[in-house]
Amino acid sequence: MNATTKNWIPIGSLLDIPRRGARCVKSGDTTIALFRTQDDQVFALEDKCPHKGGPLSNGIVHDGCVTCPLHNWVISLSNGEAQGADSGKTASYPIKMDGDTILIDIVSARSS
Repeated sequence: MNATTKNWIPIGSLLDIPRRGARCVKSGDTTIALFRTQDDQVFALEDKCPHKGGPLSNGIVHDGCVTCPLHNWVISLSNGEAQGADSGKTASYPIKMDGDTILIDIVSARSS
């Protein structure tokens, strides 16, 4: 496999995720949270805040970010980086859509 090869795996439908909400899938020991924004963009992050490991899937989705429910850290949905004065990053995963089907490349996770 070269750097441009992706391993796209279908993991569900856009309609499975409420707008400004999340759903989780498992990959081995890792839980991946899929987030759907108000305008139907989908992002995938490891379901673990870089601060204290809070479940990001229980956070509030807003403005291209999710706010961790434990300590209000704001994490970018596009790259998993903490915003503002906080620092740290959670793994993010490439996503693409085929109609309403969500495909993820778990192999190409981008982490810190």
